[in-house]
Formats: sequence, C-alpha cells, structure tokens
Amino acid sequence: MADQSKTPQTARKSIRPLARLFPYIKRYPRLVFGALAFLLIAAVTTLSLPTAVRRMIDHGFSAQDAGFINTYFSMLAGIAALLALASACRYYFVITLGERVVSDIRRDVFDHVTRLSASFYDANRSGEIVSRLTADTTQIKSAVGATASLALRNTILCVGAAAMMFVTSPKLSSLVLGAIPLIVFPLVGFGRKVRKRSREAQDTLAEAMTFAGEAIGATRTVQAFNTEAAAQASFSGAVETAFGAARRSILARSILTGFAIAMAFGSVVAVLWYGAQSVLAGELSPGTLGQFLLYSVFAAGSLGALSEVWGELSQAAGAAERLSELLDEVPEIRAPENPAPLPQPPVGDILFDNVGFAYPARPESSALEGTSFHVRPGETVAVVGASGAGKSTLFSLILRFYDASSGRVLVDSVDVRDADPAEVRARIAVVPQDVTIFAGSVGDNIAFGKPGASQADIEAAARAAQAHDFIMALDQGYATAVGERGITLSGGQRQRVAIARAILRDAPILLLDEATSALDAESETLVQKALEGLMQNRTTIVIAHRLATVLRADRILVLDQGRIVEEGTHGELVARGGLYARLARLQFEHGAEALSLATPQGNASLSEKAG
Repeated sequence: MADQSKTPQTARKSIRPLARLFPYIKRYPRLVFGALAFLLIAAVTTLSLPTAVRRMIDHGFSAQDAGFINTYFSMLAGIAALLALASACRYYFVITLGERVVSDIRRDVFDHVTRLSASFYDANRSGEIVSRLTADTTQIKSAVGATASLALRNTILCVGAAAMMFVTSPKLSSLVLGAIPLIVFPLVGFGRKVRKRSREAQDTLAEAMTFAGEAIGATRTVQAFNTEAAAQASFSGAVETAFGAARRSILARSILTGFAIAMAFGSVVAVLWYGAQSVLAGELSPGTLGQFLLYSVFAAGSLGALSEVWGELSQAAGAAERLSELLDEVPEIRAPENPAPLPQPPVGDILFDNVGFAYPARPESSALEGTSFHVRPGETVAVVGASGAGKSTLFSLILRFYDASSGRVLVDSVDVRDADPAEVRARIAVVPQDVTIFAGSVGDNIAFGKPGASQADIEAAARAAQAHDFIMALDQGYATAVGERGITLSGGQRQRVAIARAILRDAPILLLDEATSALDAESETLVQKALEGLMQNRTTIVIAHRLATVLRADRILVLDQGRIVEEGTHGELVARGGLYARLARLQFEHGAEALSLATPQGNASLSEKAG
C-alpha cells in the first residue's frame, strides 16, 4: 500500500484530501443545486429575524399598537414556517447527496481493489481494506452529508451575520473584527492536530477490525485449539489501542471546540459591554443594540459550530486520504495500451521459455530458475515435487498473477505480458487446492465459473463432477445456502463444487491443483473419471502430491527448488531411479503397508508388534 509516512508538507494539507470527493459530487448537479438553494433560503430567513426584532423594540409596546404587533408576529410565524420547510428540504437534498456519493466511492474502491495485482495482497491484509470500505466511507458520508451542510450553513450565517453587524453598527463591528485573528489562527493549528489524531484513530481501528475478521472467520480453529482467551486478549489489546487513539483525537477536538467558543463568545461579551455604554450615552438605540446582539450571537454561534465541523471534516479528510491511497494504487499487472490479440479459436498451447521468478515479498529467494517446458494442445502434463518446489508458481505465471522476472511465458504463442490478462484468463479454468466457496447458494457457486449460465447447464456440470446427488439431498437443492466459505459443506463436497465450476467454464486450458485431494476413495474414482472425460481435447496441467493421480499423464515434470530436474512418463521416471522414483517408492510402499494393515492378517501382525 502507499507509504503512510507523512512529510511536513503532507501534514499541512489539512482537509485537502476532501477535494478527491468533488468529481463525485459534480455528478449530481440537481442534488447540489437543491441543497445550496434551500441552504441559502434557510440562512437568509434566519438572518432576517434580528431586523424584525430591532423594529419591534424601537417601536415599543402599547395597547394602541396591538394590530401592528399581531402583524409582526404573523410575519415571524411565516418566517419560521419558511425556515422549517427550507431546513427540511436542505436535509433531504444534502443527506441524499451524501448517500449517493458514498455509494459511488464504495463501488469505485471495490472495483479498483479487485483489479489490483496479487503482489498488493501479498503485502496488505484484506481486513484492513474492508475496514476502509466500511468505516472510512461512513465517515465520508457524514462529511458529504450533514457535516458539509452544517459547514456551509454556519459559514453563510457567520459571513451574513458579520456583514449585517457592519450595517447595524460599523463602530462595534470594527472591534469584533479585531478579535477574529485570535480565533481563526488557533482553529487552523488545532485542525491540523485533529486530522493527525483522526488518521491515527482510523488506522488503529482498522487494525482491530482486521484481527476481529480473521478470528471470527476461523472460529472453529480458535475453539479447536482452546485459544479463545488468547484471541480475546489480543482483540482487547487492539481495541484498547484504538480507544486510546480515539481518545487523543477527541481530546484534540474538545480543546479546539472549547477554545473557539470561549474566544467567540468572550469577544461578543466584551463588545456588547461597550455597546451598552453607547446606548447609555445615546449613541445607539436599544433596538439597534438588540439587533447587533442577535447578529453577534449568530456569528459567534456559527463560528463555534464551525470549530466542531472543522474537526469532523478533518476526520473525514483522514478517511478520504486512506481511500485515496487505495484508489492511487496502480496494478503491477495490467493490460498494455495495445494488447496483442490471442488467436481465435483458442489453441491451448503453453510454453515456458527459460523462466525465472521471485515473489515480490521475497525478492532474495527464487521460486523458479531457468524453467523451460512446452505443453502442446490437448496434452496432459503433471507437475510433481516437494512442497515449495515451485509448482503453484507455474499456475500463477500462466494466469499472469505475476510477471516472470526473466524469460517468457506464452499462451497460444503470445507472451502473456503483451496480452490482456482478462483475455488470457478467459481461456483457463482452475480447480485450486484451497477451494473458494462464496456465501451464496450451491447453484450460484457453480455458475461463478460462467455468469448467466442456465440451470440446465449448471446441473449438467454438477452431474459431470459427481456433485448432483449430494446437492439434491440438501434441503433446497441447488438453492441451498452454503454459509460463509461454504462452511456447511464437507471438504469433498466443496472440491466437487469447484470441479463443477471448472467444467461449466468449458475453457480450453485446465489447471488442476490437487483437484481430488479432499475426496474419499469412492468419490475420487468417480471424479477422476469425470475429469478424464473433461480433459479430452483440452490442455491440462495437473499439480499433484499424490502420484496415483498422475499415472495416466502424457508427461510428468519433476520440480526441485524451482528447476525441472526430470521429465518423462511414470514408467520412464521410475526406471531412471531419480527423485521421482524416490517419491514414488515412498508413496506406493507406504500405501501398500497401509493396505496390508487394513487386512485381518495385517491387524494381527500389528497386534503382535504391539504385544
């Protein structure tokens, strides 16, 4: 993520990050015009009240003026009704604008982060990104809606009241003007501090929420290891840290608000004392002083409210800055300006040409070195090797989650770096070892591989993956909700849903990463038959730890520490007596021993050894 350390220049930006919201606001001119119009009407209506009060006081009260008084109070009632209507309309337009803008921001941020490269997610936690999509956008909604409205309203009232103060009494107003620098300059200084504290509070809250999301998502693991107390202590510590940061932010805002109100009303009291002396000297009428008093209260009150609003805007600026960091992230993997076209129809040809690669998070450690191989159209190639040998890295490069550090990866004779990643991935179906199941229905999860697929196609894919029977046994069949991450399904069921998803995609290239690893023996046999039928006339690369699943592959590549050290069929590699033969001997001898122990004779032998 973008560097979050702040230089002195960036620290002085104050609420400047809010400028990123203007393009969103400009999309809705009618809402903006309505909000400003009714805001202006409400402010002008409010500013007209002191003038009516002055005339009332200077005119005096007597029985002969009952009609005049009734007329004046009728007029004030009308002004109050207009003020109420304008305020209601202002609220509607402003809050609607805030909701609309935040909806657009959430959509744009989500759209952007889904396009970011895998290296971004290697360095950043998904929980923090979700926190920015929720907590930070909520803060911005408040700023664009109620806070911005209050800021504009109080600004208009402050400026309007100050102008009317000069009209009412230039002499008294000049005294107030001298007090303004004593109020404004500290406000700016405190505002910077509030923004810094607000950013700190938002960051620590995101940390706490990230931990909570991880712990809640792994509740069964937490309970299985009896680590509830440790998780609770960790979250409690994170929450207390967030509270401490929030308290520091609140303290800064409290000082800002208290100082502004004290200075504003203190200056008003001093000026009014001087005005009272002028009334006593006959230089001002009581009504004029009353009018000036009301305008002073309006100006001071709006200035004091602006201090609170400034603190909220500073918080929103911190949130906007955090979201801007996400929006400013540039995907390392993106389509070139003029992507090379892939041949039509798809061929299904894959070539690694002297490929070297190191993950951005571990640049000093090579995952692949000088890797070269060619998978021809319709061929099935298995990749085996110890954990960490680089098998899954091959898939990541084919899918262009990363770019090779050296050499080339070609799909259908086109370097994937020259093609549009979306076009490359459209030719590939993947069944990962760690299956992703979304919190929807079974049918939706299968259709994820081909949005808009018909129910008949979904069921056909499920039958081919040997998943139809267990799906129909669920409460609502294909409409059954599977819970977050498919928690209500067994490992084998999740694996078959993923295989059905790949079958439905009907892509010319299949990437199978231990596609049958979570299945029992019977299901594995059935799914293996389905996959064999699916692999016909398709290019398939199979990653396997269990060598029994790759015996029928056209070729087997043996990876060791990022290099292809052996290549051939199962029989050829066993005959060579190399790394593959050693792996095969370990697995098949272990399997034979397990089978012998499962027989009555094996159990008796085991009992004898135990005795």
